[in-house]
Parts: sequence; structure tokens; C-alpha cells
Amino acid sequence: MGQNVQVRKLLITLGATLLAVAVGALGADFGATIYAEYRLARTVRTVAGLSFDPTGAILGFPFIRQAMRHHYAEIEIKANGVEHAVVGKASLEATMHDVDLTEASWLIRPDANLPVGKLESRIIIDSAHLGRFMGIKDLMVEAPAKDTNDATGGTTESGISGDKGLVFTGTPRKADFDKPVSVTVDLSVTGADQTTLVFTATGVATGAGTADQGVPEDKKAAVLTAFSGTLPGQKLPFGVRPTTEGARGSDIIIEGITEGVTIRLDGFKQS
Repeated sequence: MGQNVQVRKLLITLGATLLAVAVGALGADFGATIYAEYRLARTVRTVAGLSFDPTGAILGFPFIRQAMRHHYAEIEIKANGVEHAVVGKASLEATMHDVDLTEASWLIRPDANLPVGKLESRIIIDSAHLGRFMGIKDLMVEAPAKDTNDATGGTTESGISGDKGLVFTGTPRKADFDKPVSVTVDLSVTGADQTTLVFTATGVATGAGTADQGVPEDKKAAVLTAFSGTLPGQKLPFGVRPTTEGARGSDIIIEGITEGVTIRLDGFKQS
């Protein structure tokens, strides 16, 4: 009986020791992640000329093993409410997959080259700032009523709708129309450097989920013109060329996805 008690005590002690080691290792890994993410945010703020720290996330577990192998599985950088010369403020996002740290160290030196296996880059404009630019202060943006997930259009992996048939709702006072109206809008990107967003109103929308407001024929052209226009200066983080434009929630998003590129952190903010 006494021997069994001693064995049980030994097993309990051993288990407690192993648990303490495991908890300590997890704590060390978590702490190293937090420090690396803090340094990443501060570095991006400095080299990109931001007035605040963006959000920096280094994903994947365990972190320390990734750092020792000089390779991060995924990095996300997000900066909300960045000053923008055209619309006032916009949000910038970048997601990097398979990041080679050979030249950068685990804290990512600001002047280091970062080979990236896949890069997703986004600029996000909320409906309030887009509305001010368009002169429609109460503008609301919605994704197309019917969206698909196939090759003909629809949402991307990051949740962006297709670029056809978005619904813009607001009061187009510059068209001498003082009631909220909904119109369908198509998006496209143009220009030599693909940095101008074009929004083209295609028709008045009525029924469920809209302002359900008809427009007299003699005012329809002016109303559609009020919801149409161009938005220049939409440079994606790291200079990625746009591949998708659409809506997510009440935001307009321009996204570019590319593979096999080398970037530096000072390219996060392009304008």
C-alpha cells in the first residue's frame, strides 16, 4: 500500500512538472508573438508614414519555431482610417502568405526584402466617405441582391461581392431629387496604372431591400448621373494591381492578389 502511494505521488509530481513546462513554453511563445507583432506595427507605422500603429498579426503556431526557421506562414497588416487625399480616409489591408525572413530577421527589419509566396492587398472605402465624395451624404452601399460563388462572379475568399449590380441608396440632391432612391451600380477599375475606380449607375431599383422609390422619366438621367463617377488615386498596398472590386457590408473594396513577389514594409502605404 505504501509503495503505491509513493508511486502515485511521483506521478502527480511528474505530471505537475510537465504541465508547468508546457504552460511555460506556451507563455514564452505567446509573449514572443506579442513582442514581434508590436515591433511589426511600430515599424510599419514609421516606414509607411502613418500617424498611428496599424494592427499587425503573425499567424501560425508555434511562433518560435517559425521564427527559428526564418519563415512565417502568414502575416496580416491592417490600418483603419488612413488619411487619403481623395476621399478623406480609407482603410488599408495586406495579407502575406509564406513569408521568407532570410534577409529580415524574425522582427522584420524596415529596409529588408521580404519574398512572399502570395500577397493579398486591399483598399477599403466606407459608404460615408464615398458619399461625401459623391455629394450624397446619406449614401449606403449593399452587395448585389443575388450573388454567386462560381467563376461568373460573386464573392471572393475575402468576402467581396461581384462588381455588377451593387445597390447604392441615398438622396441625390444635386439631381434636384430630395427623396432617398436606390440604384444599381457596376464597378470597374481603369487608368494606365489601374488606380481609378469607376462606378456606373445602370438603373433605378425598387422593391424589398431598397428605398422603393420610383423616379420620373424626366429626372432619371440626372439621378443616374448623380450615382456615377470616377474615384482616382486608389493605390493598393505594395502597389499590387487590382483583380477584384466589389462590396463587403457597406464598404467598397478594391482587392489585388498576386504570387511570388518581393516587397518591403515601406510599400504598405502608396499615397
